[in-house]
Amino acid sequence: MIDVQNGFVNGKSRHVVPVITGLVTRWEAMGSPVLFSRYFNHPDSPFVRLLDWTALQSAPETDIVPELSAHADRAAQIVDKGMYSAFTPDVLRGFQDRGWRNVVLCGIATDSCVLKTAADAFEAGITPWIVTDACASEAGHEVHQAGLTVARRMIGTRQLITTAEALELLSPALPEGTCA
Repeated sequence: MIDVQNGFVNGKSRHVVPVITGLVTRWEAMGSPVLFSRYFNHPDSPFVRLLDWTALQSAPETDIVPELSAHADRAAQIVDKGMYSAFTPDVLRGFQDRGWRNVVLCGIATDSCVLKTAADAFEAGITPWIVTDACASEAGHEVHQAGLTVARRMIGTRQLITTAEALELLSPALPEGTCA
């Protein structure tokens, strides 16, 4: 679950919170591992220095939304990050150590953090799956769609799936080595 934090949830992205909550609930019920990422914008970050963007520097903006906080407490891992991708060296090492070969991604923002995490997984040899209707951009639907267009080019059209298709991955035929 990529950056479903108070500071990223607004009128243009709130609609995905219940979709993500349902997906996480089902994933947990199957006993599959769930990872959460949280973005922190440090005062000396490139986001502040180059983009003049100063949001998400402290709570409550950096907190995971209340609807998902209990799930985050049970998460296999919470990845704190200061850049776009949740695929940090520690996360990659964890994937390799556990033999995980697939990652199902949802969250905010499709056009940046979700996209970059998917691209980094792809380049690391991990198969990324982006759940298109469980992602959004706080900048709106057009930006979300732009992120999906770029994702299709970067990781492949087949890697973009719907919630219904993601739930099929939760069937007893769940590919070994899959996490969300």
